[in-house]
Amino acid sequence: MTYSWGDDTSAWKNPGTYDYGAAKAPYLEELKKKAEETGSRTYTQISKPQLQLVDPKNKTINSTSKNPISIAIDGTGSMQTWPAEIFDRLPLLYQTLSKYRDDVDCSFSVIGDTVSDDWPLQVTDFGKDITLDSYLKALKPEGRGGPGIRESYELFGYFMNTHAKTPNAELPFLFMMGDEKFYENINPAQVKQYIGDTILAPLNSQEMWQQLAQKFDIYFLRKPYPGKDEEISAQWKQAIGAQKVIDLYDPLRVIDVAMGIVAKKWGYFGDFEQNLSARQDSNGINSVMASLKLAPGVNPGDGMKSMQLLANEKSASATAPKKSIKLLTEE
Repeated sequence: MTYSWGDDTSAWKNPGTYDYGAAKAPYLEELKKKAEETGSRTYTQISKPQLQLVDPKNKTINSTSKNPISIAIDGTGSMQTWPAEIFDRLPLLYQTLSKYRDDVDCSFSVIGDTVSDDWPLQVTDFGKDITLDSYLKALKPEGRGGPGIRESYELFGYFMNTHAKTPNAELPFLFMMGDEKFYENINPAQVKQYIGDTILAPLNSQEMWQQLAQKFDIYFLRKPYPGKDEEISAQWKQAIGAQKVIDLYDPLRVIDVAMGIVAKKWGYFGDFEQNLSARQDSNGINSVMASLKLAPGVNPGDGMKSMQLLANEKSASATAPKKSIKLLTEE
């Protein structure tokens, strides 16, 4: 399923069982109109990122919103098709969360590896509605990555700790979606080259994550890494806390997991359940709830009502065959 701007839910699993509300209808119609004028939402894999939009060097990103959300995606080869599937769900993410808090704005980043990638850190400004389409299209997941099981997550963390300003937010969300470990220290030469700052000595990455956790509500949404799961998970749990490391089971449900965490924190988990039930069958819901069961503030029983509803509906309607949609194609 390719998600589009507006309130058309006809392609959902259970259309007509959820709407964004009458108050949001004019806004969603305007978003749909703007999106149609802009053209296709298919994310073409460009030869290089649009650096005027995503280059982090000498850059500070700012949000005056009370509810900014930062989303960073590991764009290396081990992530396979996951970045494309996550990007495709932008309208769903933004339209659902803006229903809960209408001042939401988002920043997107791609994380690579300084050892092997040409653009190991890419960061957009914060923005709203279909402006976010242009931001996502400016990012380049290179599909490469460094040796071993580490990528340069700590370089992204350093950037957010020093170059992201959210003066009106109490504790904004920061989601990282990846599958590997970070490097133990922040390299001064890499900071100079990619961010433009001068630091005199390596910085301890664990200490940096602890500092960043005072500014952002951080989550690591973790794709499985066969044979290395325990080692990778342990490092992240030490850095940001065990409840903030969320295991993922399906690339199609990553954004649902992030939305569920936000909805629960903001007090809209019931609406999120209705949204999820309208879009997914019981397998999809089970996957999301399995990820959310250990997240802070999410009761393991949440979602059972929705799953039972879908189980009852399963025999009454045939599931349309899923199409394989290639979202990233070479120019």
